[in-house]
Amino acid sequence: MPAIVVEKLERTFDDVLAVRGVDLEVDEGEIYGFLGPNGAGKTTTVRMLTTLLLPTGGRATVAGHDVAREARAVRATIGVALQEAALDPLMTGRELIRLQATLQGLPNAEGRRRADALLERVDLVEAADRRVGTYSGGMKRRLDLAAALVHEPRVLFLDEPTTGLDPVSRKTIWEEVQTLNDEGTTVFLTTQYLEEADQLADNVAIIDRGTIVAEGTPEALKAQIGKPHIQLQLAEGSIARAEEVCATVGSLLPPRDAKTILVEVENGAGDIAKVVRALDEAGIAVDSLELVKPTLDDVFVAKTGHHIEKDEEAGAEQEAEAVEA
Repeated sequence: MPAIVVEKLERTFDDVLAVRGVDLEVDEGEIYGFLGPNGAGKTTTVRMLTTLLLPTGGRATVAGHDVAREARAVRATIGVALQEAALDPLMTGRELIRLQATLQGLPNAEGRRRADALLERVDLVEAADRRVGTYSGGMKRRLDLAAALVHEPRVLFLDEPTTGLDPVSRKTIWEEVQTLNDEGTTVFLTTQYLEEADQLADNVAIIDRGTIVAEGTPEALKAQIGKPHIQLQLAEGSIARAEEVCATVGSLLPPRDAKTILVEVENGAGDIAKVVRALDEAGIAVDSLELVKPTLDDVFVAKTGHHIEKDEEAGAEQEAEAVEA
């Protein structure tokens, strides 16, 4: 049985359709990346799947339970770490995890044991008895993750868990997510970071303005866009002549400027030597050369007509209303 099944899911705020008929399926034991810019409908979708918002159309099941009709059963099987962690700044990290264990109905001794184990797991033992208000952003995210794991959920929802974190903290979160998944936890990860989705996700859905525009493995999605290409600039020699030479190795792409040559190749890095050798035999010196592979941003542009970092305000009203609700 799939861990998550979503069929024609919708959410309307007044006259604004924030999520527009989303369909997706997440297998047990996978990391599913939900990728899109701010305001695309990611958080609204997660709030419906975690029973914090009722859908206004369609249906969804999590761990076999309907999110609208069996909300209590859904909540018993999931862990949730939202973008804005609701952590009491006056409590210590240890107190907060133990409170979460109590709220989940765990016996006191078991709650203490799990709290200690989770604090060690997210590397917060030394800060465990400090007030949460003194924690850095990365420490708060790790504590929130620990709180979401206290009842050992089957499905873990992470809503942009690394937004605003420094590279070291982001890498720490990535490693913990991967470890959890290796142990069998299904992870539903929303993110606006292309590298994060590419690095972690087994499958990715790209959402834009409330609609899923692409879905598949990161590699399959990138393969739809095209093959790798070699980007090179000349130290000396004729651009026109260099293009003639490169055309014998691959297919020329429209250049970005008058000094750059782009040649699409079948074998990626394996064709670099062919290009360099052909240019050298023609007496053409290369100043710089780079192999460029398709990215998830290329996929996003191909499907939506704009970069994921662009139009950040598009749909922001929808997402803001979802958060407010």
